[in-house]
Amino acid sequence: MSKEPGKREIVFVDGVRTPFLRAQTDFKKFSAYELGLFSVTGLVTKTKLSDTDAEHIYFGNVIQDINTSNIAREIGLAAGLPGSTPATTVSMACISSNMALTSAMNAIGQSQIDGAIVGGVEVMSDIPIRFRKKFRQKLLETQRYRKPTDWLGFFKGLRPGDLLPEIPSISEFSTGETMGQSCDKMTAKFGVTREEQDQFAARSHQLAAEATEKGFLEDEIISVSVNRGEIIVKTDNGIRGDTTIEKLSSLRPAFIKPHGTATAGNSSFLTDGASAALIMEKSAALKAGHQPKAILRDYSYVAQRPGDELLIGPAFAVPNVLERMNLTLNDIDVFEFHEAFAGQMVTVLKALGSKQFAQERLNQEKEVGDVPLDKLNRWGGSLSIGHPFGATGIRLVTTAANRLIHEDGRYALIAACAAGGQGHAMVIERYKD
Repeated sequence: MSKEPGKREIVFVDGVRTPFLRAQTDFKKFSAYELGLFSVTGLVTKTKLSDTDAEHIYFGNVIQDINTSNIAREIGLAAGLPGSTPATTVSMACISSNMALTSAMNAIGQSQIDGAIVGGVEVMSDIPIRFRKKFRQKLLETQRYRKPTDWLGFFKGLRPGDLLPEIPSISEFSTGETMGQSCDKMTAKFGVTREEQDQFAARSHQLAAEATEKGFLEDEIISVSVNRGEIIVKTDNGIRGDTTIEKLSSLRPAFIKPHGTATAGNSSFLTDGASAALIMEKSAALKAGHQPKAILRDYSYVAQRPGDELLIGPAFAVPNVLERMNLTLNDIDVFEFHEAFAGQMVTVLKALGSKQFAQERLNQEKEVGDVPLDKLNRWGGSLSIGHPFGATGIRLVTTAANRLIHEDGRYALIAACAAGGQGHAMVIERYKD
């Protein structure tokens, strides 16, 4: 194999995920560690992974449990991987597992390793709720108490409100706004209508329902046993195949009331789920007996101001990676874009097709181009399948690789937005002998 940095081809061997479930449903008793373990053991079984195939584990996780702060390491140990395998947990909001993947690509490309397990997990049913800071400080002070009388002054300086739990906010730290509020501002700025959003959301659910019914998603989903086999979960449970534009149009605004256009129906929902994939240097994968699905070609990360452009990152990342690859949208056979909100998706698509946006924001004369809807998220997307923050990135790549094979395509383009005004895009190519 080539040991020269930058000359090594990196392949996507295969990927799996648990079913993605609405929070507070069948996965509500699992921790992120447990759900992530299901994905990795499922991957090990599916790929018949040997001890030498993966020399590092990179795992994405956003809402972390302090007990498993390096969740990648805990999952690797529990999955039976060699104790000598290093593990890294990464967090980059909704593109955390994308960062896990590209971190592994960099290490393989620099000849540091030949293979890695990459993935991510989120359990929105089990978010850490803590006491307020003043009460936490009081509790920490008790570690210095030496006699019973020390406790007499425990409540001194505390008010009743200090004893209330502090629930994590889903708003942006920098702006104080939720993603939904930012999405409403962005869609208003770009002239995206409520009808366009509801149409896109209905399409996502209908395509996901069709893909599930036809078994297109079975290759990426592993079954999960709940309550020691009492329930076997095999499919995503957020898909609503009977969703219609009429039903969605009846829902009230969820974020900016009464004039916002983002609703519970055209926004992704809180989700529990995990994903994992095996990537390797090509010759190492072939020597180990694996049949790769795709070649991981190139990627881009971007960041924009998080106020009124929190979710528009893909409109900047996509032209970046296309230029690096000397490709255009016409060369792409499969598009897998993360659907945080229908409004976010429609905005990104409009921006990519806008000459004015290209000239004013991308410093290029011509628009990037129109993404053909018949090639975009044909098996559904985050609006219908769900969006466990840390796991979505690997789902996108796994689905893209499987679609390339199913649809006999060559190139796939993956793109996603993320909190903080960040974005990501990646190009993969179908592997052929």
